[in-house]
Amino acid sequence: MFITNVLLKKTKSKKIMVMMESVVSGHNFNYIRERLADKLELIRFDPFIQRESVYKEKKKIRSIK
Repeated sequence: MFITNVLLKKTKSKKIMVMMESVVSGHNFNYIRERLADKLELIRFDPFIQRESVYKEKKKIRSIK
């Protein structure tokens, strides 16, 4: 292996952007979390139903440096 291959190797980012979706209404928003953390589950205000509801992580959108 050449030394240039080692120097040009990309490092993984520490944070990722994920899509959070409301369990009740399906409202979505983006959230940033650590790559090594567990999947998120939040309680947050849902504008569609005008109450707090549970949001679960749906999918990864992109990496953030």
